[in-house]
Amino acid sequence: MSEEYDLVIVGGGISGASLLYTAAKFTDIERIALVEKEEEIAAINSHHTNNSQTLHFGDIETNYTLEKAEDVKEGAELLAGYLENVDPDREMHSKRSKMVLGVGDEEVRSLEKRYHDDGFGDLYPKLRPIGRDEIEDLEPKVVEGRDPNTDMLALQTPDGYVVDYGMTSQSFVDEAREEDGVDVLTGTKVTDITEQTDDFRIETDAGLLYADTTVVAAGSHSLQIAQEMGYGEHLSLLPVAGSFFLADDFLNGKVYTLQMKKLPFAAVHGDADVHDGSITRFGPTAKVVPTLERGRISTVSDFFDVFGLRPAAALSYANILADRILLPYVLRNLVYDVPEVGKRAFLPEVQKVVPTAELEDIDRAKGYGGVRPQIVDTERKSLDMGEAKLTGDDVIFNITPSPGASTCLKNAMRDTHQVIDFLDEEYAFDEEAFREETIGQFPRLED
Repeated sequence: MSEEYDLVIVGGGISGASLLYTAAKFTDIERIALVEKEEEIAAINSHHTNNSQTLHFGDIETNYTLEKAEDVKEGAELLAGYLENVDPDREMHSKRSKMVLGVGDEEVRSLEKRYHDDGFGDLYPKLRPIGRDEIEDLEPKVVEGRDPNTDMLALQTPDGYVVDYGMTSQSFVDEAREEDGVDVLTGTKVTDITEQTDDFRIETDAGLLYADTTVVAAGSHSLQIAQEMGYGEHLSLLPVAGSFFLADDFLNGKVYTLQMKKLPFAAVHGDADVHDGSITRFGPTAKVVPTLERGRISTVSDFFDVFGLRPAAALSYANILADRILLPYVLRNLVYDVPEVGKRAFLPEVQKVVPTAELEDIDRAKGYGGVRPQIVDTERKSLDMGEAKLTGDDVIFNITPSPGASTCLKNAMRDTHQVIDFLDEEYAFDEEAFREETIGQFPRLED
């Protein structure tokens, strides 16, 4: 096999699939290929058992600043609109209530300030503060067993989209395949990418591909490939594995707790599974692991490729993990994986959401959880929350921890503009049509 393309996308998770959809459906780029090493699309972190199934709008994520929330909000509305448009029967997603819960005077004051003073009530018209009685109407188990004299407040919205990102990725690919000039190569591993004078030579285990421009959207492996090509050498990764505990039918929707300050990881929350409302998932936990894919020992060496045994990386890790808030959190999360002991240790986290939960009510979910690559800047020796993008000459590398799935279409829109620019504007992107098929279908308050 030896093929030539205008654009090659490496990685068939939600990020790569959303770019394929956007470029194939809304540009006139003639030849596009997506290359995925697994036999199935979205088999790793985008699979529905390997992530929190949350569509992050920034409304109940209390570690988001207003500026970050504004950016995430548009991305979430793009994807929510797409789902409303193509999935009216809710096969790929469900829509439920969601809330962030404040218990006690301090947490209640924090939510009141966030809603009224910090601008979140204005940014999210559907978001509203509700008290104990309304919380109980929506989520009886959240109120049951609490001291009636303890203040409670929640910021609640009906936009609780719960998403099977694997099925959504497949939907993007299916839509793209309807267009001429689109090839989807699954079960095909990229072994090397070489930047040549006029194009990229992409070696795979099935043959050679040539591309005028390339986008690498391979999760944790994106930085590994970038560094092999000489990009992002000041970055490293702190891979964090998330796990979940399961219970029976505790919650109707999604209930978040307040985010711990200085932590880039999601606050513990409970929610009903996207495909089975009788299952409540609690988590995620956040365990630091020296691997780029959950449960795959072969990717330990890939991690050390990125880590590089560099003094700057080691010093950055030491600086980050020495933090008096982060270190106890990391150590506590290691305990959650210990049989029996872990369940006992995690029960208080569950009881923050459902006070009457008991030890026999929860079990560690086997086969659930993925790896989220947190970005480490070895120059500033800091942990950077969110996504990273490296842009070179006619090449883009996307490293997308949370909320990368939520903002996949916004990232795809940006990357499509960049790809058109790489191709010397030989082609055009119909952004108006793209928006009409996505965010144009998102239901507004007046609807």
